[in-house]
Amino acid sequence: MTDAATLLGMLADEARLRAFAAVVLGARTAADVADAAGLTPKAAAKALERLAADGLVVDDKGLTAVIEPFQAAARARPQTQVDPTEFGATREQADVLRNFLTDDGRLTRIPAAHAKRLVVLDFLSQQFEPGRVYPERDVNFMLGKFHRDYAALRRYLVDEGYLERRDNFYWRAGGTFEIE
Repeated sequence: MTDAATLLGMLADEARLRAFAAVVLGARTAADVADAAGLTPKAAAKALERLAADGLVVDDKGLTAVIEPFQAAARARPQTQVDPTEFGATREQADVLRNFLTDDGRLTRIPAAHAKRLVVLDFLSQQFEPGRVYPERDVNFMLGKFHRDYAALRRYLVDEGYLERRDNFYWRAGGTFEIE
């Protein structure tokens, strides 16, 4: 299986990219590729030769693009080496968060599954100090450090009872916290 970075490298050359695009769009011969891609016949042949060597084009009664490596790379989820406890997560939260955090602690996405979303929201609620009142802009800033859709996170935190809101001010109302 080829990873996304390797595939990107295979198409980093403009002539190979144009030639591959031409084949994807239906060019069946080297002459068709040269014409569709705006390449000289020699440049098209060289690009197709390299694409064939990389396994992205096959010549079986006409050129065909091999798109399976792209599909596999798109489905592959990069495994992060992040330890969510480094960002303040409990060990119980870390098992779920490991699937949603990047190496720098940002959320890759907001979980669709309710139980997993609750774990993420509990983790986020821990970023707010109990007893402290936050203006909305501060809440947005804090949540924006984790995900660009801070408004959705804020709404989920309020809806699930982790934060309460009144007059555009927020305070922590739930979630796990350590007792000293």
